[in-house]
Amino acid sequence: MTRRLFIFGGLAVVVAGVAVVLWLQSGPDPSEFTYLTAPRLTHLEPQRMLVVEATGDPNVVRAGAIKLLFTAYFKTNGVSRLQPPPAPRARWPQSLDTPGIEWVGRYALPVGEHVTEVPAVSVPDGLRVSLEIWEYGDVAELVHIGPYNTEEQDISRLQKFVATLGYRVIGDHEEEYVRGPGMILAGDPQKYITIIRLRFVPLLPDEDQDEG
Repeated sequence: MTRRLFIFGGLAVVVAGVAVVLWLQSGPDPSEFTYLTAPRLTHLEPQRMLVVEATGDPNVVRAGAIKLLFTAYFKTNGVSRLQPPPAPRARWPQSLDTPGIEWVGRYALPVGEHVTEVPAVSVPDGLRVSLEIWEYGDVAELVHIGPYNTEEQDISRLQKFVATLGYRVIGDHEEEYVRGPGMILAGDPQKYITIIRLRFVPLLPDEDQDEG
């Protein structure tokens, strides 16, 4: 019986691995996100997130952070190993003018409300794993198609869109990596898909006067 359970358990792991690889290889097509090529406003509920925090140049630390994030995710109680994972997100609390070595990236995957503990994983130096509730509320979104080093123009475009409507941005700038280098065969960087997301609130009365 023990041997049979071991074999079935091994097969389940293999199936899970194949499912994840297929998801990472295929990914969505940019044409699926034409509805986000122009900025839009929407509302999102708070979300429980499994978070890996990494400090340093994203081009250097991203791979290790994403690897740890998915390792922890698939060891989380109640997570199906037979289903593709959701797209990872990240929040960036600093200005784009901050030197890369000082960037603090907070990479995350959504998890269910039943998740109350961080799974037991080996955490390399310089990384930190936690469970958090990410607040949302009213948000503005825009899709960026292309490599990360060309995002700044779309981020500025979204910020101006929010300001033009009489709102102000709060909190961190968030990115959802629908297709990118974390995927095994992400392909041409010109086809990377990133949803840029900003939270916003109405201007305060004194801010509104200043604008006038």
